[in-house]
Amino acid sequence: MTASTHTSVRLAKRPKDVIIPEETFTIETSNIPKAADLKDGQVLFQSLYLSLDPAMRGWMNDTRSYVPPVQIGETMRGACIGIIKASKSPSFPTGSYATGTVGWTEYAIVHSKALQKIEIPKNGRLTDALGVLGMTGLTAYFGILSVGQVKAGDFVVVSGAAGATGSVVGQIAKLKGARVLGIAG
Repeated sequence: MTASTHTSVRLAKRPKDVIIPEETFTIETSNIPKAADLKDGQVLFQSLYLSLDPAMRGWMNDTRSYVPPVQIGETMRGACIGIIKASKSPSFPTGSYATGTVGWTEYAIVHSKALQKIEIPKNGRLTDALGVLGMTGLTAYFGILSVGQVKAGDFVVVSGAAGATGSVVGQIAKLKGARVLGIAG
């Protein structure tokens, strides 16, 4: 038997200090959208993997940032890898994989412009699209090469070397011939 409902996690209250799950979030159960609900350019996205990132804590605050805060009652923001279950977009046929900021939900109707195709290289894994081949890797790559313009002989200090992005920055800097000092903790 196929499930007819799915679960989403919504922001219920802005945390003051620590997150208290049963106060900060609400769990919502709703019907899984159907292919008939799609408009042109939309897909039915089933989340398979969700990236839980430190930035999410900041998104819960009602303060100015590089992205608007998650509003009370909205599905909590988060990057996901998913499979396209139904499609009205030529860019994402049914059965293809994609990534996007779909949020903490098992199913969502998403416009194809909000998704990126996942192309995994030989010996890669689908989950790499949330790490080294996703936003983490892109941030590290462009940050150290385009902004930092690292070159052989440079001395690079990575203050967040234990984090996802910092660990990739250190590796790229080493590959470019720089001396790297990583700070963790």
